[in-house]
Amino acid sequence: MTENQMKVDWAALEAKPEFRALLARKARFITAASVFFVVYYFSLLVLVGWFPDLMKKEVLGRINLAYLFALSQFFMAWGLAWLYTRKAAQWDLEAANIVRGH
Repeated sequence: MTENQMKVDWAALEAKPEFRALLARKARFITAASVFFVVYYFSLLVLVGWFPDLMKKEVLGRINLAYLFALSQFFMAWGLAWLYTRKAAQWDLEAANIVRGH
């Protein structure tokens, strides 16, 4: 019987402290990453609204801080997605080990 075909006692798995710890670590990471993303995203709006003179400051020719900050959001989102995929791969390995009983 392959690993995909084996029967899993989900109630017993849920009761394992290792599984609960894994879920707690995953929830902490996802919550922190989500809060960071929302704060970073809305900070551009706050900065442009409350500190327009600062955000109008040209830093690279005619490119101002607001444009650079907006561009940085793409890199932040890509970086966060990259970090999440790495963490998710680790969680998958941990979950598989817990299911196998290691």
